[in-house]
Amino acid sequence: MCQKIMRAATKSAIPVVMVSIIASFQLTVSGSRAWGYTPSDPVVTAMVDSGLRFLESELQEGTTGNAGEVVMCAYAHFKADHDPTNPVVQKGISAALQIIDTLDASSTPKFNYEVAVSVFLLCEIDHNKYRSQLTACYRYFAEIQLPVGGFGYKGESVGDVSQTQYIVLALWTMERHGIEVDYNRIKSIIRWLLMVQDPSGGWPYLGTVPPNGRGLVPQNEVRVSMALAAGSSLLIGGDSLGLWGASASADKGGYEGLPKAVKLYVADSNDDRRQKTEKMDSGTLFRAIAAMQAWRSKTKEQEAQVRMWYYYTVYSIERFESFMEIAGESTINPSPDWYNRIVDELKRRQTDKGGWERTQYTSASVSTAFAILFLIRSTKMALGDPASATSRGGYGIPANAANAKLDGGMAVVESPAKSVAEMLSLLEGDGANDLDGKSLMESAVLPTDPVQRAAQLDRLERLVRGSKSWQSRRVAAKILGTSDEFRVVPALIYALSDGDTIVRTYARDGLRFISRKFEGYDMPDDPTNADVRKAQKQWREWYVRMHPGYVFLDE
Repeated sequence: MCQKIMRAATKSAIPVVMVSIIASFQLTVSGSRAWGYTPSDPVVTAMVDSGLRFLESELQEGTTGNAGEVVMCAYAHFKADHDPTNPVVQKGISAALQIIDTLDASSTPKFNYEVAVSVFLLCEIDHNKYRSQLTACYRYFAEIQLPVGGFGYKGESVGDVSQTQYIVLALWTMERHGIEVDYNRIKSIIRWLLMVQDPSGGWPYLGTVPPNGRGLVPQNEVRVSMALAAGSSLLIGGDSLGLWGASASADKGGYEGLPKAVKLYVADSNDDRRQKTEKMDSGTLFRAIAAMQAWRSKTKEQEAQVRMWYYYTVYSIERFESFMEIAGESTINPSPDWYNRIVDELKRRQTDKGGWERTQYTSASVSTAFAILFLIRSTKMALGDPASATSRGGYGIPANAANAKLDGGMAVVESPAKSVAEMLSLLEGDGANDLDGKSLMESAVLPTDPVQRAAQLDRLERLVRGSKSWQSRRVAAKILGTSDEFRVVPALIYALSDGDTIVRTYARDGLRFISRKFEGYDMPDDPTNADVRKAQKQWREWYVRMHPGYVFLDE
């Protein structure tokens, strides 16, 4: 039943998708060509290259915009060019880190957007390096989520569909990169979106919740751009909950060297939490989206509205249609009709400088960033990433799977290290995430020789503070915490803010063991930013009392 609804919705969406925005999207016969575009088409790549050069020129002229706009431009540039050293990207990283540094203090109206796009960028650049900042962003989103489930401006009690779209996309992005999320929060977002749908099938900018949360009530300012935002958010949330199943990239074959019936255990910090979350009815989401598609097919927005939200809307269309392919299990079309139509439209709109024009709500730089993200099919790129379904979080498969032995129904690989020195060399290498951390921890015994022991503790402290590998940080935190060495306390205090829950837990328990304060300072398993800062402050104060004169350089 659900699949029929989706197929009907998808089938009706393709021929009318652009009609629902305005006739300006439609092509004249003379303006189109006989074959379709793809992101690798020379015409498209030339448009993207010109757009990238425009963003670079805007940076040099100092006209990129505010911090959030700088980050959005950097995100688009990196998604297209994959060069983290480009000045546009470097400036975006700096802006993103500055935004995250002000999580507790900022009151700017667009701050939630700025935090969300900062998540997009930092996850793309290096989610391990910026894990602490990304975890802080997750806690921020958890703290500001409205009781009704959506997100809005600071101090407001009404949810905003546009802000909610960006935050649910940020949560999905973090989840795919191994940041732990609470799936009940995603369910709350979905429920709120379903409650604020207009009876016509569209969605508003600000959502009015029906009395008692039942039925639908007429909404104000129902727009195509918001309908696409809400529809995308439902599909994104459904994907996070696993309603659409595993993606194709996660289903291809088994693991070389193992019988097909044997599944290799792959650590995923979100998997257990996802499995324990009560499932939602996918049919409810499908029906809401089908109603929206029907509404779009007969809705023609005023031209002024289209001009204001043009680039925001085309970026939303690419996201919506990409998730429709995943949710509807439809045949993936490399050159869909809606993509061809908008490529031609963007080709006509591209300026002589290589970018796209400013609108009432987007600067020329942001218009260009949205256009680039559409042209490269940025959402489709993300959905094709191997970090999905059972491999979410990018944890990977050990290279020596053929040597695994069955233990309790799981394939377990023997520890490759015969000493802590060997283990450290492996953990400091590029393939650390492919190692079996459990066997490494169990086989690790620090030497009794004080010189060797001190040297190995130094290396473990460097790993827990700066390793890009979650596996290395886990092993290092565990061994440091059981070392009973007073000197490692500052490194464990630092690790309390790690983005990985297991690292945080090992650090917390290690501090309790070394201090013999077995109740610790009561930091919960799923702390807020405030909880982490409070615990770190208390542990630092305790350490300074025990070690007068010590100065924490990472405060």
